[in-house]
Order: sequence, then structure tokens, then C-alpha cells
Amino acid sequence: MAKKNKNQTADAEVEAELNADTDVSHSKKKLKKKKNKKTPTVTIAVPASIIDNVQTLELATRLAGQIARAATIFRINEVVVFDNKTHPDDDSVMGNSDDESGAAFLMRILQYLETPQYLRKALFPMHNNLRFVGLLPPLDAPHHLRKHEWGPYREGVTVKERDLSSGATLVDVGLVKNVIVDQIFEPGRRVTVAMGTNRNLDSDLPRQVVSSSKPREEGTYWGYQVRYAHNISSVFKDCAYKGGYDFIIGTSEHGQIIKSSDLEIPSFRHLLIAFGGLAGLEESIEEDVNLKGKSAQDIFNLYLNTCPHQGSRTIRTEEAIFISLQYFQEPISRALQG
Repeated sequence: MAKKNKNQTADAEVEAELNADTDVSHSKKKLKKKKNKKTPTVTIAVPASIIDNVQTLELATRLAGQIARAATIFRINEVVVFDNKTHPDDDSVMGNSDDESGAAFLMRILQYLETPQYLRKALFPMHNNLRFVGLLPPLDAPHHLRKHEWGPYREGVTVKERDLSSGATLVDVGLVKNVIVDQIFEPGRRVTVAMGTNRNLDSDLPRQVVSSSKPREEGTYWGYQVRYAHNISSVFKDCAYKGGYDFIIGTSEHGQIIKSSDLEIPSFRHLLIAFGGLAGLEESIEEDVNLKGKSAQDIFNLYLNTCPHQGSRTIRTEEAIFISLQYFQEPISRALQG
């Protein structure tokens, strides 16, 4: 598994702390409050090999930017970058070397673009492979708030300085002044802060740190997480969600042809849509020793051709992602309403 970058919220730790410290007080205030219903998630799995086939750093950066834009436009919750390796590397995928793998490069760009602009300097050290990110269009996601905008939640980073009067943790949330939060955190940690309705930044009233899934549970798209898998079977096996993916779709020109209007996806908790590289998902399956002797139809609940009658001999992965995610919009919507 990849070492988590500083910009990824440690949701498990935050949720454990919040459950211990804040859930009790909330239950006292709202005894009849309904239990939060877990919001379904959609994940895409993308092969790292698509970066290895790009000639220049600028073109590779633009390709990664297209994937980030697609993930944001179609409200994807998780992007898994996978290799075709037999065993995971001893060293972490993400490092500081300029000569990094295609997987590390793709993950770096995806994480950088998902991070609100005002947090990037604090969370991402200078790196040669970020040289062309300024050429990319912004994601303009709901959690990328401007300095003059107020929202119920903001992403922030904890700073070294503490509040002089209380010693509480201060968080930079991209406003003119840091805000005080109700818990103690180490510096340099990305957190999601519930801003409330009090816009007075001079107030000593602390704001609450919540899980980054909280805005999503209330219906707001809040960006995507990025995860590494050393092969296609690890995409499924190392799922970050409890219970794993309960419906898995593969995309290929060799897949079944079904009109989007006729496609039935069952109600799901965690949906995964996988994309292949230059040689398709078939190659990833063949090279995975854990899937020896299995076909794509054995692995995926659905194996679909989302762009039949194509005019070009090949559809690039970044093109297939846009085409397929649009194709799945109505079937996913129907599944969520069912």
C-alpha cells in the first residue's frame, strides 16, 4: 500500500476521536436525532501504465489532470491507481525522488489537484513532477472555497501556533484568520472543520473537526480519496470500505453491449468501475497470479463495452473514463433511487 500523503485526512483516527469526544454531546442535544445513513460511494480504478506510455512530463501532467476533472465532474469518491506487479514493493510508492513510478506520479497529481488551493503550499513540498500543474484547469469542487465564501464546512490544515489564551489547536481554513478547533492535533494535518453559522472569526468559540465524510453524508460532494494497489486483485482485496465493494464493473471493448437506458445496476453501498490500460483489463488479469485461470467475466459482476461502434481503433483510457462515467450516470441514479 502507498504511504499516505500529508494532504489525505486520517479519517479513521478523526472518527474515533470524534466518536469519543463529540457524539455524546450531540446525542444529549438531540435525543431523537436519526442515525446517519451511510451514503453510497463510487470508485474508479485506473492503471498506472497509462503514464508510462506518455512521452513528456507536460503531457503526463495533462493526462492526470483529465482524470482528476472526470472524477470531480462525475462525483467519484475514490480513485484507485493500480500496477501489474506480482508483489508489493518493500518501499512506499510515494517518495521524494524525481524519478518516480507512473503510479506515484499519477497519485501525486491527483492528490494535489483534489486539495484546495490554499492548502497546497503547506501540504505539498516542492517537487519537479509538479512543475506543470499550473497549466491545468482547476477542479472547482465544492470544497475548493474562495476566501470570500462561507460554507458549513471547510478543509483546513493544523498549524504550529496555538491559541494564546486557551492553547487550543489553530487551523488554516483559507480565511483571513485561523480558526480555533475543539481538539488538539499535531501540526500539518489536513482536517475538515464544521464552520457553523457564526462568521465572527475573532470569537473564542471553537469550531468542530469532523470526518471528511460528513459533508458527503449531507449531500455535498467533497472530493475523492486516492489509493494505490500493486495489482488488479489488490484493488478488490484492499478496499478501504467496510465490507468491500459489493458491485464491480469492468469496462472493455470486448465487453457486453447494453444500452445505458437498459442497464440495471442493483442497489449498492460501494460500487467499483475498473478501466484497463493499452492492452485492456484482460492483460492485468492475466499478469495477476491471484487471478490465474480466471476470465474477466469471472471477476466482474458486469463486463461492459460502453462505447460500441467506435470509429477509432483505440480509445484512450482518459477518454474511456469520460465516456463510461457519462454512460453510467442514469443507471447509477436509478440504483440509488431504488
